[in-house]
Amino acid sequence: MLRYTLRRLLVMIPSLLGIVVVTFILTRVLPGDPALMITGEQALPEFVEQVRKEYGFDQPLIVQFGSYMKQLVQGDFGYAWHTGHAVLDDLATRFPATVELTLASMAIALLVALPIGVLAASRKDSMLDHTARVLSLIGSSVPIFWLGLLMISLFYASLGWLPAPIGRISGGIHPPTHTTGLYVVDSLLSWDMTALKNSIAHLIMPALCLSMGTMAVVMRMIRTSMLDVTEQDYMRTARAKGLSERKIVFKHGLVNAFIPALTMIGLQFGSLLGGAVITETIFAWPGVGNYVTESILAADYAPIQAMTLISAVLYGLINLAVELIYGVLDPRVRYE
Repeated sequence: MLRYTLRRLLVMIPSLLGIVVVTFILTRVLPGDPALMITGEQALPEFVEQVRKEYGFDQPLIVQFGSYMKQLVQGDFGYAWHTGHAVLDDLATRFPATVELTLASMAIALLVALPIGVLAASRKDSMLDHTARVLSLIGSSVPIFWLGLLMISLFYASLGWLPAPIGRISGGIHPPTHTTGLYVVDSLLSWDMTALKNSIAHLIMPALCLSMGTMAVVMRMIRTSMLDVTEQDYMRTARAKGLSERKIVFKHGLVNAFIPALTMIGLQFGSLLGGAVITETIFAWPGVGNYVTESILAADYAPIQAMTLISAVLYGLINLAVELIYGVLDPRVRYE
């Protein structure tokens, strides 16, 4: 397994290099002059030209790319001029917010999708099964931006159940003592119940919105896998032994049905962790997705390139982790 892991990590290098090249070229063809964005539209042409030379925007692309690769080798992701900080510092500040949102949305998706998918498969063609399929279709079809705006209109504007969708905690409440960067976890560690209640209230809407797509995909995948597992011989044998249906479904069926769904869950988790751009923008969530949106609007190259590369690395590592977990769950899998 160790040799397989090392080989997979080496195979990732050419892919990451290709992503770096493509991202570098695409950021350079974005509309807008970054030097003009830095100086402002009212700046003198001489000052704009000076900034262009200072940042190397006047150099040929091959020279700019060489400088960028040299920075990457040194572990330097560049400087975000629109925030005034190094990109790594910005990501370190914002990444915990995205991690918290991702974990919450994935937990909601799994807690809802797994039992509904199992029950729908065990009661095929029943009203529950038809309802689950309809909900899965709706969840995978509804645009996130529309769903987010609908939630804000309903739960905040109309009912007043949840706070204004701005940030991770209300302005009049101090954030919990920083330990992990996850407000819910830090509130529990510091036993700050005021911050805990408020941070959960701010987390509910974006987490629900972000979980809908994942919930629909996992529900459909679990249902399909359970239907396949139900027809297997070991399920018939378990019933012949007189085991309870609940034990057969959840102990024998779900464990085996979960293995094919693991890949989809891993991909969904990588997608969410890579930056839920739309959700974070709608709810003003200070994560990396919102950071990328701000960078695109400001024509700031460095954060866009850094986040694209980090997302690619996360995808690769999560896919590798899923394959290794396969080997633990299914002893028939062999790594060569």
